[in-house]
Amino acid sequence: MTVRTEEKSTAKQSEAHAHTKALTEIDRERKWPNVRPRNAATLILLDHEGPQPKVLMGKRHAGHKFMPGKFVFPGGRIENADRRMAALAELHPTVEEKLLKRRLRPSVSRPRALALAAIRETFEETGILLGRKGAVDRVPEGPWRDFVGHGVVPDLSEVHFIARAITPPRRPKRFDTTFFSMDASAIAHRIEGVVTADTELVELVWVPLKEAQHLDLPPITRVVLEELETRQKAGMRNELPCPFYYEVQRKWRREEL
Repeated sequence: MTVRTEEKSTAKQSEAHAHTKALTEIDRERKWPNVRPRNAATLILLDHEGPQPKVLMGKRHAGHKFMPGKFVFPGGRIENADRRMAALAELHPTVEEKLLKRRLRPSVSRPRALALAAIRETFEETGILLGRKGAVDRVPEGPWRDFVGHGVVPDLSEVHFIARAITPPRRPKRFDTTFFSMDASAIAHRIEGVVTADTELVELVWVPLKEAQHLDLPPITRVVLEELETRQKAGMRNELPCPFYYEVQRKWRREEL
């Protein structure tokens, strides 16, 4: 039994080293003034209807300064409205607990705000509404009014925490990004025509999870997809550890939350 445990530990360390090495080897300019990372969230939608799971990827507009032409998950920064928006059900307690770990300024409202930001950004960028039919009293002005106007309210109990990563210092933009996942069965409504040649995402594609690695991806997106595949094989249990990637002295570190 001890040998098997050691073998599993060695394999796990080897996999983590491969991920951090892949990130460290990406040489990028560090000529910008250092800024504090902004809290952001992104959402990985998975469709399990077919013989193998598919993931939703969006291609960024080629004119963007930040990751032009890359395939990414929908996402963006937290907005004040995300802290005030209601939900039909809250995050799983284990997910909430993990989201509070390793925060310089822990806030009890941040975990749900991050999850809601990911759902809102997915709505704004793709026209996909995730949640259930219902109604709530507390709806802030802005995109959330449009969201619930379709008779849909977020259900945070369906949200899985996959990974967290902080952009290295002295990059033009820095984010402390939380990667969430939801099943496509949580799609309650779709609005057509949101993605066009002039929007932030110019194309949406459902790609088999294994084939997504062949797209033109940012390094961290590639690593998170690998983490997601590993998590899928382990049953997507909320109790599973979630990787946290950050850089120290030009070397990426992988910590488990």
